[in-house]
Amino acid sequence: MNKKTLKTILGAALIALLALAMTFVYLTFGEKAVEGSKSITIEVVDSAAKSTVYSLKTDAQYLLQAMEEAEGLTFSGTEGQFGLMIDTVNGEKADYSVDASYWSFNVNGEYCNYGASEQPVEDGDAFSIVYTK
Repeated sequence: MNKKTLKTILGAALIALLALAMTFVYLTFGEKAVEGSKSITIEVVDSAAKSTVYSLKTDAQYLLQAMEEAEGLTFSGTEGQFGLMIDTVNGEKADYSVDASYWSFNVNGEYCNYGASEQPVEDGDAFSIVYTK
């Protein structure tokens, strides 16, 4: 092997070693995943006026995404032209056609202007989902 070939091989090996070392350092000391940057609460008030509060840190852009992240909060509904029409929260169904009941969605004490799939989430927001009749 001549000197030029040996230098080329050693140079390539050194570059590969440096790349491996940089990868190790990044994986060991690099930025780790953190909790979401927004702190919010979601309060559910059922038909018996029992309140359950879910506090979470999230990066959700919309309320529906935050609701999906809230541990223990369950909900369902039907998909319509304006998004998910939520009729059941934590196992309790509100049926307007039966007894004029529905789930009211509020943010910071004000009625939400959007459905859950389009209601923006900001840091510090306090949402409430209230069984209303």
